[in-house]
Amino acid sequence: MPDTPSPFDDPLADLYGKLPDPRREPTAEVRRADAPTSRRAARAARGDTGPTAAQPPITRPPADPAPAPRSAASPSQSAADTRPAASQPTASQPTASQRTAAQTRPASMQTRPHPAQGGPGSTQARQSAPQARTATGSQAPRSGAPAVGTLDDIFTGRRSVEDLGVVPPPAERRRRRVGGWIALVIVLAIVGAVAVGGFWAVNTFGAQMQGMFAPDEREDFEAGIAQGEATITVVSGDAGPQVSQKLFDAGVTKASSSFYDYLIETSTVFTFQPGVFKLQQQMTSEAVLAALRDPANQLTNTAQLPEGLTVEQTVTRISEQTEIPLEDLQAAVADPAAYGVDADSLEGWLFPATYTFDPGTTASAAITRMVDRTIESLDAAGVTEGDRQRVLTVASIVQREARVADDFYRVSRVIQNRLDQGMQLQMDSTAQYGYGELHEGSASTSEDAQFDDNAWNTYVVPGLPVGPISNPGDQAIDAAIHPAEGSWLFFVTVNLDTGETVFTSTADDHEAAVEQWRGWCRDNPDSGC
Repeated sequence: MPDTPSPFDDPLADLYGKLPDPRREPTAEVRRADAPTSRRAARAARGDTGPTAAQPPITRPPADPAPAPRSAASPSQSAADTRPAASQPTASQPTASQRTAAQTRPASMQTRPHPAQGGPGSTQARQSAPQARTATGSQAPRSGAPAVGTLDDIFTGRRSVEDLGVVPPPAERRRRRVGGWIALVIVLAIVGAVAVGGFWAVNTFGAQMQGMFAPDEREDFEAGIAQGEATITVVSGDAGPQVSQKLFDAGVTKASSSFYDYLIETSTVFTFQPGVFKLQQQMTSEAVLAALRDPANQLTNTAQLPEGLTVEQTVTRISEQTEIPLEDLQAAVADPAAYGVDADSLEGWLFPATYTFDPGTTASAAITRMVDRTIESLDAAGVTEGDRQRVLTVASIVQREARVADDFYRVSRVIQNRLDQGMQLQMDSTAQYGYGELHEGSASTSEDAQFDDNAWNTYVVPGLPVGPISNPGDQAIDAAIHPAEGSWLFFVTVNLDTGETVFTSTADDHEAAVEQWRGWCRDNPDSGC
């Protein structure tokens, strides 16, 4: 042996060099070496018997349970099966190439094909083997069925994976194309339906939709038609919605939301100052904003008092809108006799109107002016001096109970009818006033207020309360003197938003109306029920 080792002395390299190249046609020597393997696989496929090894090599898929041994070779064996025994390796003595393949083959290739897949051990392969045999002892692949072969055939290059099993047919593109067209038709149908529905909605409800999402120009007066005079009073806490409503009530704007919508559209931020402002009727919202910004339009030392306020609310409003201190006003109303009023309180005697006081006007002078204005209204209505307190008491209840102008006279009739029949008035406004919850923001009387024993609670005392419960205006005074004709004994406001009131003459009809009111309250839980 040479002193320098040869690279072929490495046993692994020697084995590697003897491996067959699957890309080249196998040599005759390799074909002869692998012939026994092919013969055994063919015999196993057709059910022939023959000598079996005690343990097959791991490189070859294990055969099905060995059939019964036979004494002679099958007549159908090819010429390769009749070679001298000396040149045929036995099952227990694999060839060198087989041993090398067993040592180097990946584990994933040592898996036996499942019988259901048409492998060498399947029933289909065993049944079809005799018909598929050729003169050389190999199987001819049949169309539509897997060909019989072994994994060794793949390594030697004699067969491919396609030869050993049926290749799945390609996906049907036609089916995919049909499904795509169906999906496209569905999408187009949906889009078309939406488009048609939108077109119909715009043509049918276009005006309503425009009113919902865009301001209606007709909700504002046109420029250049403003006329006359109007005043509004802004109190502490008023914001856009409250001021907008007051402008509409005074006839300044066209709708209750006109001014507020204008502020939103123009993104105007404006802080309203308490006070009385002189404006005109039928103004544009733009002109109103300019007028409210002009200090010349704010009436100094002016108080605007709406109908239905109590004495306490009245003096608070005056102090907020004028230079007169609240403490002075509270002291001034404490003595009704100082103003010629024969009563324990000036409740009902401070007439609601707009007052402008000269600089330096005292609290007593301001109260005197208001009491005189009440006497003036009573005298104009033909009320005698001895009847003033009674008329003011009735008028104060009418002022608090009636919601719309026509109902003033009907409410007055109910009061008169119940007094004539000796019935208790049972007016919620009197119970709330006597208990101190008249301005709690609820139309309903609490149980505590309803049964509280005080001189104003008409659920407890018979006839009229001891005195007025608010400051009534001219219309309420007129209604107290001239009640409407009717036999009504009951009334209930069934819609607090619109002021709709139902007047009835029997208890059953009244109960039905009360149930109607309860239903409205259930549908409008935040409306002051």
